[in-house]
Amino acid sequence: MKIVILDGATANPGDNPWTEIEKLGETFIYPRSSRAEVIERAADADIILTNKVVIDAAILNQLPNLKFIAVTATGYNVVDVEAARERDILVSNVPEYSTESVAQFVFAGLLDFIHRSQQHHDSIVNGEWPRRADFAFWLQPTWELTGKTIGIVGLGRIGRAVARIADAFGMKVVASSRSERDTPSYAGFQWLDVKTLFSTADVVTLHCPLTDSNVAFVNRDLLEGMKPNSLLINTARGGMVNESDLAAALNAGRIGGAILDVVSAEPISNENPLLKARNCLLTPHMAWATIEARRRLTKFTAENIRAFLSGSPINMV
Repeated sequence: MKIVILDGATANPGDNPWTEIEKLGETFIYPRSSRAEVIERAADADIILTNKVVIDAAILNQLPNLKFIAVTATGYNVVDVEAARERDILVSNVPEYSTESVAQFVFAGLLDFIHRSQQHHDSIVNGEWPRRADFAFWLQPTWELTGKTIGIVGLGRIGRAVARIADAFGMKVVASSRSERDTPSYAGFQWLDVKTLFSTADVVTLHCPLTDSNVAFVNRDLLEGMKPNSLLINTARGGMVNESDLAAALNAGRIGGAILDVVSAEPISNENPLLKARNCLLTPHMAWATIEARRRLTKFTAENIRAFLSGSPINMV
């Protein structure tokens, strides 16, 4: 059984060995693979692993031995699932490995944006504090999370982890979800439609999968309905945000800011309007990438492959 890992550096830049997967077959590990290299490297592979490398119908047609695609992520939009199904190629993902890491990152970004600790540190190092007349100073107003409303779009595993932390901060939690089940017991919790959620919340955070129906749904209309000082957080998929509309809203001061770990095309292009937008905190799609989460990712991917080889596949998409 030949196993090809197409972009191994994503989950293992050197601190997270593929040992458990290597036990399951003859394994070839490539740090990264271009589109042309996929065909060459996986031509006779039975199993391929991908995180960001796109596997579409044209590529699938050139991989005659392929039987199983293990996506080393929760989101599997990099694979043409319908084309794989037509060729009887099974596709798995890892539905739960980064929940706590992403939820933690949401609040790391939120608290950083509110308090700007690094900005204040830099001002002290540059001699600002002794020049001030008072014993304390701040470069911009800060505010508390307690009493504020957080709106969560997508109340799945990650959304619920975010809700739990928000409740611990004393925030009111409201949510919008395709499936309004298992209603949380937080005081004041409400299910809201997306438009009402955006207009109600002080902080809106996205935790739903990218689908054909929600591409660029965060657009001018939704943004103009938000509170003037409200914040948008996206650690899900950049394609859900109309980036031109968001940049315009930020530059016009219609919303208070954006905290974005993802953009529509990654790595970000020099032409992306968010690079020059006001009050926009950008990070490089890293919310999922704690060492603990990456170790769980490889562990569960090995379990997916092991289950496939045993004839009882799990986590199929």
